[in-house]
Amino acid sequence: MLLTAADIDAATRELSGVIRRTPSIASRVLSERSGSDVWLKCENLQRTGSFKPRGAYLRISRLTADERARGVVAASAGNHAQGVAWAASDLGIDSRVYMPVGAALPKIVATKAYGAEVVSAGATVDEALVHARRHADETGAVLIHPFDHLDIVAGQSTVGVEILEQIPNVSTIVVPLGGGGLLAGVAAAVRLRRPDVRVIGVQAAEAAAWPASLAERHPVPVASMNTMADGIAVATPGAVPFAHVTEFVDEIVTVSEEELSTALLLMLERAKLVVEPAGAAAVAAVASGRLSVSGTVCVVLSGGNIDPLLLRHVTTHGLTAAGRFLTVTATVSDRPGGLVALLELLRDQGASVLDVVHSRVADDLYLGEVQVTVSVETRGHDHQHTVRRALADAGFLRD
Repeated sequence: MLLTAADIDAATRELSGVIRRTPSIASRVLSERSGSDVWLKCENLQRTGSFKPRGAYLRISRLTADERARGVVAASAGNHAQGVAWAASDLGIDSRVYMPVGAALPKIVATKAYGAEVVSAGATVDEALVHARRHADETGAVLIHPFDHLDIVAGQSTVGVEILEQIPNVSTIVVPLGGGGLLAGVAAAVRLRRPDVRVIGVQAAEAAAWPASLAERHPVPVASMNTMADGIAVATPGAVPFAHVTEFVDEIVTVSEEELSTALLLMLERAKLVVEPAGAAAVAAVASGRLSVSGTVCVVLSGGNIDPLLLRHVTTHGLTAAGRFLTVTATVSDRPGGLVALLELLRDQGASVLDVVHSRVADDLYLGEVQVTVSVETRGHDHQHTVRRALADAGFLRD
């Protein structure tokens, strides 16, 4: 169940010239926040926009002629779907991908563009995988699992190989964690070459199957998932990744939805990189201070495939979490000049008004009053506190 050094060397040779050697770049903002020398491994710049083609190509390229003739099938919310579609097309093999109902439209369109037949099925990746297995059983198509296969993990291990070569003095590597294929591969590559390097996995708290699974010493499905990070929303860890994680990984941590959105916004604003919520999980762990790191740290950006509509929502969520948006409900006089007084106070406090909504039917209003819900742009949590205090001192806010 565990990769050997020879397995990783073979995967590295086979993927050379096929998969991009993505850059590792220094991150000043994360270095400042953590007090360490932090680098970003940019798998969001990989073919199809994520690390997934590494494992998918290796797995598919090793199929026999008979297996290739029967085609391949996969299940994915988007990144593995695109990786399988691209790899299969590049190797001249037919592919079908089952994607959850409600999967991001750009990911569906991209998967089709790479050459796969796309079928919508199930509410989650796990449910879509049931349909993919059924199709494989009925047709003989080869199931390309998103993470639970030794070839998949071997392909993902090449991310770890590149990190060690690009950042020779790395002391800690932080990796997003869903089903576990990427973390397992990176951890195996690192442990077999540099056992002194810490490897840490990061899950979304709202889809965290790994803490309970590790406690029980076997994969345990999580009861429910509700996270914006669809790329790591996996209900049950894979058996192959589980064996590697328990053997090679030092620590697993979780991050909140607010921390994910703030991390995504941080990458947009400071690193000028588009990263999806799942891809920003490791950034969230470092930026939020959840991890105690030192020395030279590598943070893996696992993917950058994000629906523009979700990007707008997540950006707003991140701005709110960072203290950049503030919405308050104020009570003003329902006479000429009442609203003006409120807006002038906000102007004097340096808050930029974004939206104003009036209501004259709130339960706690007195005659001659109007309730105003106003959204403003602020400069952080301290500025928000100052604005709220000024509104309260002026009588616009009620206890």
